[in-house]
Parts: sequence; C-alpha cells; structure tokens
Amino acid sequence: MELTNAIQDYLKEIYKLAATGRRATTSELARELGVSAPSVTSMLKKLASLDLVEHERYRGALLTLKGEKVALEVIRHHRLLEQYLSQTLGLPIHELHDEADRLEHALSEELEAHIDRTLGYPTRDPHGDPIPGPDLKIVLTETTPLSKLEPGTKAIVSRVPDGDGELLRYLDELQLTPGNGVEVTESAPFEGPVTVRVGGEDHAISRELAARIAVT
Repeated sequence: MELTNAIQDYLKEIYKLAATGRRATTSELARELGVSAPSVTSMLKKLASLDLVEHERYRGALLTLKGEKVALEVIRHHRLLEQYLSQTLGLPIHELHDEADRLEHALSEELEAHIDRTLGYPTRDPHGDPIPGPDLKIVLTETTPLSKLEPGTKAIVSRVPDGDGELLRYLDELQLTPGNGVEVTESAPFEGPVTVRVGGEDHAISRELAARIAVT
C-alpha cells in the first residue's frame, strides 16, 4: 500500500481534530486542508477501503489503529523536524510549521533516528506539543489555559497554537512562547481581554487567544 502525501495529510488532520475534541467531519476537514467537500468525501472512502479510517455519515471519520499509527509517525516526523529547524538552524518559531510540512514526508526512518539522537531525544517541539516517541506513544502533561488563571497568578507558557505563522510571529514579539514566564495582572469581566505581564511588560490579549495558550 502506497501512503501518498495526501493520505498522510488526511490522517494527520483527523488525528489532530480528535485530539482537540472536534469531529473530523467533511466540512471540518475541507476547511483545515483547504480542499473541496467532494474531495474529502472521495478521500474518506479511499481511506476506509484501506482500513485506515472508519467513516459514518454525519458522525465524521475516526482513525483505525492502523490509521492512527500512520498519523503518529507523520506527526513524529513533523515535530522532530520543527525542533531540529529551531534548535540547530535557529529558524524563528513562526517559520517552523510550513518548513516541517514540506519535509515531513521525505524523512527516512534512519534520518529520523539520527535527528532524534542529535537533539538529545526531545519530548516537546518548539510550540510545546508532545513529540511521539519511537514507539509512537505520546506522554501528555497536565496544563491550564492561560484564560483560566486568576489575576496575580504566575505560570510558565507550555504550549502555543501551531500552524498560524502570523499569530506565532505576534506571540513571539510578546515573548508569549514556551518556556517563558507569564503573570496575569488583570482579567476583564464579561469575556473581556486578559492582561498579562511578560518580560516586565504588560500586554492585553483577547480571551479567545488566552484560551489557546497552555501554561503550567
């Protein structure tokens, strides 16, 4: 069975949707992958015939164990590459995702193992997402959305949204990136903005964005 780049992209996206509690419906996949709904329907039928997904109308697609293994392998490649590009080549955080997307399908198992060893077997990528191990298992850590912190609470940024280069550029400018300390100084009522102090400076960000930033 030839696992084309398109097949791997679909399996990865279905896994990511499920991991965030969203259903991998035709419309969601079309939106996330930038393709038409008929294209999604056609691909899901193909993936089901290959025993990579189970697809029920109106319920969305679910990965089989076989499909999940492929998805996790691609995710491992992607996140290792992001860490390599950041740690070794010094690429800024907002450029990592697209570059890793272009390289993830071409990474051999031998080069994957070499990169992993060279980086010291990292468990997180630069965005704070867990890197599946060689056994494709993921170790999850308990985090809290920044939006849930009470004023006066200090924490460490552990994860930021991946994939939106402009958003990541903005968060990088504010120093709201994994590993940096943050303190909530004000939380406006009625879903108003959250004011955070990072590097000695205060910044007001939307509650929606604060909810997408995980801290410990």
